[in-house]
Amino acid sequence: MSNSESREDESKEEDKDNEANKLLQHQSSSSSDNEEEVAYENGDKITIVDFDYVDGDEDSNVTPPFSWKKLWVFTGPGFLMSIAFLDPGNLEGDLQAGAIAGYSLLWLLMWATVMGLLIQLLSARVGVATGRHLAELCRDEYPNWARYVLWFMAELALIGADIQEVIGSAIAIQILSHGVLPLWAGVLITASDCFFFLFLENYGVRKLEAAFAVLIATMGLSFAWMFADTKPNGKELLMGILLPRLSSKTIRQAVGVVGCVIMPHNVFLHSALVQSRKIDPHKKGRVQEAINYYSIESSAALFVSFMINLFVTTVFAKGFYGTKQAKSIGLVNAGQYLEEKYGGGLVPILYIWGIGLLAAGQSSTITGTYAGQFIMGGFLNLRLKKWLRALITRSFAIVPTIIVAIVFNTSESSLDILNEWLNVLQSMQIPFALIPLLTMVSNEQIMGTFRIGPVLERVAWTVAALIMVINGYLLFDFVISEVKGLLFGFVVCSCTAAYVAFIIYLVSRSGALPSSWVNRLPKGFSLTKN
Repeated sequence: MSNSESREDESKEEDKDNEANKLLQHQSSSSSDNEEEVAYENGDKITIVDFDYVDGDEDSNVTPPFSWKKLWVFTGPGFLMSIAFLDPGNLEGDLQAGAIAGYSLLWLLMWATVMGLLIQLLSARVGVATGRHLAELCRDEYPNWARYVLWFMAELALIGADIQEVIGSAIAIQILSHGVLPLWAGVLITASDCFFFLFLENYGVRKLEAAFAVLIATMGLSFAWMFADTKPNGKELLMGILLPRLSSKTIRQAVGVVGCVIMPHNVFLHSALVQSRKIDPHKKGRVQEAINYYSIESSAALFVSFMINLFVTTVFAKGFYGTKQAKSIGLVNAGQYLEEKYGGGLVPILYIWGIGLLAAGQSSTITGTYAGQFIMGGFLNLRLKKWLRALITRSFAIVPTIIVAIVFNTSESSLDILNEWLNVLQSMQIPFALIPLLTMVSNEQIMGTFRIGPVLERVAWTVAALIMVINGYLLFDFVISEVKGLLFGFVVCSCTAAYVAFIIYLVSRSGALPSSWVNRLPKGFSLTKN
């Protein structure tokens, strides 16, 4: 063999070695990528026991028949999701709607819950069909600059919701401690409780779901007890649900009812929670089965949340509609007004209210922490342990909340104004959760055969547009009444222009606009990915 031939052989061997090393590096990096950010590790997922088939005896494209046992196994994520419909911000919207509008907005509460259910079913569908949650999908779908903007907006919405939830829980602790514990102490207690529940997750997802079931049951029993004590008018209640009524005096409360139901962080959360069950994405029948069970479970969970919201609204409608206190009542003084109106009894209504409010605040704070972990991990693909990511997520909300608690501890009116600002902050973020969700669930490349059909797509976009318009009205009304001064007005107008431009950009990428419209958009709205 010549020297040149031997050198060629050696170079070929080196090339093979280099290719093998590159392949090994790629495999190791891909495996580490898999370990970087997943909603649930395989070992943490609940295995779905098959009650209908023997191994190897099923058609993977056929959906197995309905089973009550399987429904029970799938029950859990929907109830965790429903807690966002029961947080202290929702309860404040309920009590103000009841005190100012009486029974007249119950129909709107029902239909707002139905709209919320549709959005959450689509979120669950994305999570089950793709095996990834919405924040992860956004990371791949949008260019880096848009991804970071979406992450920032989601974090803002989460911080706003978290402040309301923690403050609500702190108010409940203050009530139940006879005022011994100030608001800031309640904030610290609520923050530490969150880590107890995260620790509970180490014993299994079902243990955590059971703990949340206890909190929801506590809310249900507390507010049902109040409902029974106050004896609302059954005829007016039924008319309020079945007969749509809206007057100029109750528009703000109506907007508040709808605005409180759709929480931006909850859209991201539900798509991750459904992955706690082990489902083979390659078996279409199994994916469809999971979607069916999650649809039933989510519907049942939101029916329970609707009944709890109904109890709160009707209690305050019966006690305070048409009274002098109606316009001044809020989350801070609601317990005091209830005590003055209904007095003691076997169990004083003040403490019943405090227990229900505490359960609402604690549960929603913990689900907010979960949402924060999924949002941060999904958008940024962080290589962090769960407890560390939870600590960072908690700090984002707890630090400003403690400042709020100290500053507003003695001022009920200031706390109510802050709550209005927080509601507006969350309303602004609604499009940045709904538009990406509808973009993903309508995309055949992402969803495959599980993309929604054209009729459901139109209905979903109509509901999303309606929700965004209603929240836009709340934003516009708030800006008109609160923004004063030329400089502040200029800043608000500039931010509004950028805000609207980004929404147009997201819609242009969604495929919802006709192609002739998209072609007329400026070059800055290019649909190409980075």
